[in-house]
Amino acid sequence: MHHLKDRGFLHPVPSEITPKHVFEARRRLLQGAAAGAAFTALPALSQGSAPRPNKLAALPGGKSAVAGAVVMDKLTPYADAASYNNFYEFGTDKSDPARYAGTLKPRPWTVAVEGEVKKPGSFDLDALLKLAPMEERIYRLRCVEGWSMVVPWVGWSLAELIKRVEPTGNAKFVQFVTLADKAQMPGLRSSVLDWPYVEGLRMDEAMHPLTLLAFGMYGEVLPNQNGAPVRLVVPWKYGFKSAKSIVKIRFVDKQPKTSWEEAASSEYGFYSNVNPKVDHPRWSQASERRIGEDGLFAKKRPTLMFNGYEPQVGQLYAGMDLKKFY
Repeated sequence: MHHLKDRGFLHPVPSEITPKHVFEARRRLLQGAAAGAAFTALPALSQGSAPRPNKLAALPGGKSAVAGAVVMDKLTPYADAASYNNFYEFGTDKSDPARYAGTLKPRPWTVAVEGEVKKPGSFDLDALLKLAPMEERIYRLRCVEGWSMVVPWVGWSLAELIKRVEPTGNAKFVQFVTLADKAQMPGLRSSVLDWPYVEGLRMDEAMHPLTLLAFGMYGEVLPNQNGAPVRLVVPWKYGFKSAKSIVKIRFVDKQPKTSWEEAASSEYGFYSNVNPKVDHPRWSQASERRIGEDGLFAKKRPTLMFNGYEPQVGQLYAGMDLKKFY
């Protein structure tokens, strides 16, 4: 395998870590430019040495009592977490969101709640911010492409909102719909996915206390490129399950089709739990690179089952064939 040197650790070449149809779409967009030359520049990360961007509004969180809510791993430097992102609404390269997400307007913002609930309605951002006490949760984030981070998020368990809207007995799944505004999101001009971006969870997953509705990170409001002003964080699943810039939460009786299932169902299943024993069809999931760790010879670390949250969430999948329900 050929590798590109970037910031002192190794990356697979994009054709190996990017979904095939996305990679081919990027190549078409380059209008015939040679792929080898076009994809050699991956975003440079800070190693913690780059100057901190202008601070955003403070959003502190109290200590969480949720089991597993704080891992003791070394935090990823803020500059890395805010500059190395997957957010295709702003472009498919890791540096695109930080470069282009300044067009996103996180206020005013409303999240609609609808479907199989007794109390549907709309919540503006200020109402959501006051709905429950803010907590800081230090979570591992594992990307399906093989890299990981450790980020201190600020928010509260999604269950707080779910209990208030009172789902009916027909509510078996929760669907999340994200903003799709071409005026704010230049990446929507591409056809790499069908927009808007849609994700989903089973009801018991959504109700699990570790499932976080996040409004901030590192003690500040979310940067645009990280999913401002409100996003999901599901730490035992691959990162793409944690929908960003949410505008609608819908309670449904049937398993919703997610964006990545629609795009490549053989590669991205509904559950997408972190599982080192189940490889992606085009690469292994047994190990990962931790973004921000220094050194040319920094070794990959073994990927943990359910991203290390097996004691908290393993029972959700008791008796399930995790190779079938990937």
